[in-house]
Amino acid sequence: MTLFTKSPCQIIDQEINPYVDQWEAEGIFPAHKVFKILGNAGFLGVNKPVEYGGLGLDFSYSIAMSEELGNIRCGGIPMAIGVQTDMATPALARFGSAELKKEFLLPSIMGDKVACLGVSEVGAGSDVATIKTKAVRDGDEYVVNGGKMWTTNGTQADWMCLLANTSDGLSHKNKSLICLPMNSPGVRIARKIDKMGMRSSDTAEVFFDDVRVPCKNVIGREGMGFTYQMLQFQEERLWAVGNILTMMENVIRETIQYTRQRTIFKMPVLHHQSVYFRLAELETEVELLRSLLHRATALYIRGNDVTKLASMAKLKAGRLAREVGDSCLQYWGGMGYTNDVLVSRFYRDARLCSIGGGADEVMLSIISKYMDTVPKAPPK
Repeated sequence: MTLFTKSPCQIIDQEINPYVDQWEAEGIFPAHKVFKILGNAGFLGVNKPVEYGGLGLDFSYSIAMSEELGNIRCGGIPMAIGVQTDMATPALARFGSAELKKEFLLPSIMGDKVACLGVSEVGAGSDVATIKTKAVRDGDEYVVNGGKMWTTNGTQADWMCLLANTSDGLSHKNKSLICLPMNSPGVRIARKIDKMGMRSSDTAEVFFDDVRVPCKNVIGREGMGFTYQMLQFQEERLWAVGNILTMMENVIRETIQYTRQRTIFKMPVLHHQSVYFRLAELETEVELLRSLLHRATALYIRGNDVTKLASMAKLKAGRLAREVGDSCLQYWGGMGYTNDVLVSRFYRDARLCSIGGGADEVMLSIISKYMDTVPKAPPK
């Protein structure tokens, strides 16, 4: 077990936040350097097995870590870290062979390798079942062809947790998760995508042209990839909620500080009832969301299916983040429209929460199915 040398707060204050503006301007941050610092401190595998460098704690500690990372003064870097810890590696840690864990999980936890997740494609985002990338068996190898879109960490990653079709069966039973080294012949980074927000996080479009991967690189059982990915999504969505909660708190707090000293009509902006009432409403909503997150996490740790609650939390987080960003930016006036303040960056970055990891409409569809309110097709 790793002994902490620095707290997350110290790492954020000393190793990350002083460089955020630079990395935002450059459109990328040094993932290997930052991840190695976090890995050395033990923060890339808090709920991963001790034998592979993790701390062996339960998932609530991962949520606590996600909340702490919300103190980074941008959304891109926490998102990239979350991909490493709670999006690309949960299935590997839970279902992967000892050999795969040693080759991919251990160095990811230690910060020696950067991971990315290959699920979304140009024509298949939230509708995971419709992906087209194929991995066809050829002896003891798969030959992978296709492409992935919106790949966080994609230009810097050492390996990808790839979801691909490994047979022609039913769309929910023909997919497998595969550990694919990104330096394999035939892997091509087509471009680094220019995004509205999350500027410091590199996002790539990746193509695979006859990429050969050993069949032993399959995580768990062949054909179970869709199920494994749905399980990964639950952790990803809860992690994202925890992370954006802290960001919303910080934006509200800084808005209070600014409006307290900024005057209009001979009184502080904050002293106008419409302003402090609205901030009180937003703070209340943030705390309610935190309660939902912690309830879902507690149930998840005890082995319950929290798909419905995780979807609710993700839906609410995306919508509330848009409310917080829009309302708080308004109170900053002209300053809120500049790139000099946190609220404008949050306004851009947080918009992704209602799109990435399952769009709001997909969350509503999942919730409706669990409520048994979706109209059923009439019998033929």
